[in-house]
Amino acid sequence: MVTEHRAAVISVKIAHESMANVKPDIKPLIEKHWAETEPNQDTISLNPDWVEYARLDAAGILHIFTARDEGRLIGYCVVMISRSVHHKEHIFASTDVIYVHPKYRQGSTGSDLIKFAEKHCKDGGVSLMTLNMKTEFPFDKLMLRMGFNLIERVYHKCFLGK
Repeated sequence: MVTEHRAAVISVKIAHESMANVKPDIKPLIEKHWAETEPNQDTISLNPDWVEYARLDAAGILHIFTARDEGRLIGYCVVMISRSVHHKEHIFASTDVIYVHPKYRQGSTGSDLIKFAEKHCKDGGVSLMTLNMKTEFPFDKLMLRMGFNLIERVYHKCFLGK
């Protein structure tokens, strides 16, 4: 079932879609996203595990929220929803990836996409939602305006190629 919400830009539709429905359209946008934001491109290639994504989708863990302009995918917010291993009475949602095509970043597409994902999570009994972003491409002001709090910093170290 596809749930739709009209974003502020009249032609953009926000929806919750299945991996099977999104996969053909998401591949080119994931490549653009990776090329724009991945810091370790020289050592870690883009190679999504589509079988695992399909398994997570079938298990009800993977939730893909999309933004489409006249049917063309222009953004996504992929969220994993599962029971917390630290707090077994709670269900947590954590973003896997979030991306909006640069052409659509000045309008409300990003905030509409996040609001739609938030509503879906809240309506589904989620207690807490985390959203991550690359430090090179911050949207902290949007997150704070939407009521999110900065609670953690994440560091990484690549062991390949050096």
